[in-house]
Amino acid sequence: MENKDILDEQSSTDTTQPDNLTTETPTEEEAVTINGGEPADEPAVEAVASVEAETAEPTGSATDAAFREVAELKDKYLRLYADFENFRRRTAKEKLELIGQANEGLLQSLIPVVDDFERAMLSMEKTEDVAALKEGVSLIYTKLFKTLEGKGLKPMVAKGEPFNADLHESITQFPAPSDDLKGKVIDEVEKGYYLNDKVIRFAKVIVGS
Repeated sequence: MENKDILDEQSSTDTTQPDNLTTETPTEEEAVTINGGEPADEPAVEAVASVEAETAEPTGSATDAAFREVAELKDKYLRLYADFENFRRRTAKEKLELIGQANEGLLQSLIPVVDDFERAMLSMEKTEDVAALKEGVSLIYTKLFKTLEGKGLKPMVAKGEPFNADLHESITQFPAPSDDLKGKVIDEVEKGYYLNDKVIRFAKVIVGS
């Protein structure tokens, strides 16, 4: 009997809860403090997933947009290529026309000089006045030279100038008549010419040695 009373007393003692314990469910912060852990990141993960879901474009729509963009770029490329080909052909045609008609203005200016020469040749057959023929030929020459000068032609002055390989072509060397003419042009066999300050024919000269 005594042993049974002792067991009943211990059982009664174990089922009794301390006054400082509570059966209420702890909050999340309390649970974190008790367990020594970190608060869960589930709300942040859910927010990120929600943003990605809102910004993500459906795969089919993105593919269609890419195809449309490629088609637009291809159309622009084809139009630009066609415009360039038309420009290239037009430029090549204009260049050929310019080359073919480059001397048109000069030839038109020389036609009156040709007319004067024809009249002079007719006069030679009918007249025996040599002085008049000489005067006529001199006038025609002056007219021809003025016409060429108007087109930019200019004669080169070489005689007495120091020899310059950029302007002169030496065909031979002769002893200089004086010391000051050594290395200079002492005679001009063929006149040189400029066209708008560009040498179009070198002067053939004799250089003093």
